[in-house]
Amino acid sequence: MRKILLTLSLLSVSLFAEFKTINADELLKLQAKGVPVIDIRTPGEWKQTGIIKGAHKMMFFTPQGNADVAEWFFNLGHLVKDKNEPFIIYCAHANRTKALGEGLDKMGYKHIYELEGGIENGWIKKGKPTVK
Repeated sequence: MRKILLTLSLLSVSLFAEFKTINADELLKLQAKGVPVIDIRTPGEWKQTGIIKGAHKMMFFTPQGNADVAEWFFNLGHLVKDKNEPFIIYCAHANRTKALGEGLDKMGYKHIYELEGGIENGWIKKGKPTVK
């Protein structure tokens, strides 16, 4: 009986954990519901393409490819009060968000979304506007 309960509880935890890829229209719907959108790119990238309107600029990887973990989690704590709250992350092409999202998922964050194709392929190429 204990094994069955343990198995069910583990299954329920994994069923509620979510690192999901979404498209631009899904991002807009979630954002309209108040889900924070986080741009993890570098300042140079923000300047080059602009950002999604309403997105929070929170660089995770430096231009040299190193993670600025302490600063990023400090800033995340201001937007996401606990690991059950949803949020959306995006980068240029979704490579960095995949790495970050999978890590956050393993850390127990339950509802992480990433923009399919990043801002360049999943947003700009779809004709969605950016702001400087």
